[in-house]
Amino acid sequence: MSMNDPLGDMLTRIRNAQLRGKSTVVTPASKLRAWVLDVLAAEGYIRGYEKTTGADGHPAIEISLKYFEGTPVIREIKRVSTPGRRVYASVKEIPTVRQGLGVSIVSTPKGVMSDAAARTANVGGEVLCTVF
Repeated sequence: MSMNDPLGDMLTRIRNAQLRGKSTVVTPASKLRAWVLDVLAAEGYIRGYEKTTGADGHPAIEISLKYFEGTPVIREIKRVSTPGRRVYASVKEIPTVRQGLGVSIVSTPKGVMSDAAARTANVGGEVLCTVF
């Protein structure tokens, strides 16, 4: 699975780092990963991220995880669309997560954005993942 699905790999790294209570986690850099992290940061799920160089000399991204009273802010982060099973949704079909408490991250023709932003922009796209 791992490198056939770089985004899924990053989500797993976030999950694992949170289980260990780590403050940061490093993932190989890619535009898609950065765009997803932009949404996570804007929605308050992570502190932010910075571009860095990995141990292997390749570009990497260091993600600053966010905790509230010792508990990870991201309770659940799930891959929806996968390389083997792409999931696309029209603007009307974009899933709401936990009655709007969570966020779907959608890759649209206007960029990667939250479900709310996609509805506002009136665009659908590939449902990358859901966060709660």
